[in-house]
Amino acid sequence: MTRVLFVCHGNICRSPMAEFILKALVAARNLEGSYYIESAAVSAEETGNPIYPPAKRCLTQHGVWFDPQKRARKVVPADYERFDRIICMDVSNLRLIRRIIPEDPEGKIHLMMSYTGVGRDVADPWYTGDFEQSFQDILEGCEAMLGIR
Repeated sequence: MTRVLFVCHGNICRSPMAEFILKALVAARNLEGSYYIESAAVSAEETGNPIYPPAKRCLTQHGVWFDPQKRARKVVPADYERFDRIICMDVSNLRLIRRIIPEDPEGKIHLMMSYTGVGRDVADPWYTGDFEQSFQDILEGCEAMLGIR
């Protein structure tokens, strides 16, 4: 089983979107038993909060189910042992996760868009308000990770 942890700043926009997009892609291919998928934050400021409403709307518009009980949590050092892939949405997340998990001897920590061969961050809708662009970036990354694109 491949265990995937998606990471963004607050775990209320991009990383939960990635969690549920990948879960939908995996389910559509009958691979649920092959993947365990979660999301978390590099910051504690949103801990306990639900997915941000515009992110929920975007997922709903695309027919992607999400757990309404999902609450933000912060990455902890033990996550390194629990997950096979820890996928950050941007370079800032990557820098901050190194404060929580300073060593990556198994090469588990990656940038989302690295799966696509594009050297850029996933668009951050917190600042742009463009949840659709974030959705498309995440979908592209998830499809590339599964070898669909």
